[in-house]
Amino acid sequence: MKRVTFIHAADLHLDSPMVGLKHLPQNIFKKLRESTFESFSKLINIAMMKKVDFLILAGDLFDAEDRSIRAQTRFHKEMEKLAEERIPVFAVHGNHDHIEGEWAHLPMPGNVHIFSHQPEMLKFKNDHLTVHLYGFSYPERHVHSRMIDDYQKVNGGDFHIGILHGHFEGSSNHGNYAPFRLVDLKEKAFDYWALGHIHKRAVLSESPPIIYSGNIQGRNKKETGRKGCYLVELTESGHSYEFIETESVIWDEMFIDASAAQTFHEILIECRRAIEEVRQEQKGVLLKLIVENITLTETEKKGIENGELLEILQDEEKDKESFVWIFELDFKVKVEWNRTKLGNESEFFNELFKQSEQLEYLDGSLSTLYSHPTARRYIDGLSEDDKKILAEDAENLLMHLLIKSEVE
Repeated sequence: MKRVTFIHAADLHLDSPMVGLKHLPQNIFKKLRESTFESFSKLINIAMMKKVDFLILAGDLFDAEDRSIRAQTRFHKEMEKLAEERIPVFAVHGNHDHIEGEWAHLPMPGNVHIFSHQPEMLKFKNDHLTVHLYGFSYPERHVHSRMIDDYQKVNGGDFHIGILHGHFEGSSNHGNYAPFRLVDLKEKAFDYWALGHIHKRAVLSESPPIIYSGNIQGRNKKETGRKGCYLVELTESGHSYEFIETESVIWDEMFIDASAAQTFHEILIECRRAIEEVRQEQKGVLLKLIVENITLTETEKKGIENGELLEILQDEEKDKESFVWIFELDFKVKVEWNRTKLGNESEFFNELFKQSEQLEYLDGSLSTLYSHPTARRYIDGLSEDDKKILAEDAENLLMHLLIKSEVE
């Protein structure tokens, strides 16, 4: 029976600068700066350990179009490891590392096959089977055309695999590049689709498998949870796929219900418990901690409000190898309100709640940022989910301030 195994990964973003995080302790920032490289090394080790037939990289290998020499050198080194094991690599470049960028070119080993700027088919062949792989690399940062229409199945392959760094229409507003619909991919009658661009893994279809592998390492607080790659097996009778973790540092978020705590010390104990719950051996964790329903007296609350609680928790972690660093500590005093009742009784609150549901104003408020010639190259638009979260947070913050001031 014919069988092929491969690793599907995407969005490596090697040498990501981790913008805005230089204030972290030096050892933690260094761990974070090295995290994309460490995760990539894990990915290569997995490919060798599993003895796969080949590796697929579905775009954004590098974090920027200028591709630092440091990133290229590290990438080349890992590719040489695969070359020694006779494992070829099939890769496309995405919007971050498009092929018209300017950089100091370092040649790749012969086992690395990069797709051109137009959809094309490349072959993997051994003594037992032939696999046709289809893909394209971004010629420039912004590719808004439906490149999927130019993918053409070529006869003669035992298996057909599509590689696409693009946007699933209707899922979000996340960089609407090389858009596609699910029906577009299924109509190609390929055996597997290796997707990239979205940094959250997702299985869009079971048959055929159409999968976003997500990125291999989270780079900011929005990229929470486990990150990694997929080990895929295709046979004449079916398929299987398994997610395997590669992250070196995990971004996470945790809520603590402090309604039962009566002292600052009890909240400190709860925070320490939460930290131990998320700690990972040989990995770092960057944690946003939200302490809710605080009912402490004003005296007991001072240690939280003046930053002492955060300082204690950070000080206990700064020298640990398997650290859990609290990069953000939110605390919410228990304040309750009846949204419907307030809206009915007060024109002010009724108008406030109506305005918080109007999400369109966010686009106007941020239009200056998105139109900035430099900033717009590095940011994507807000998704509908992002807008809802911002609006809800703004409403909750305002209500807390209003009701708290009323109580005081």
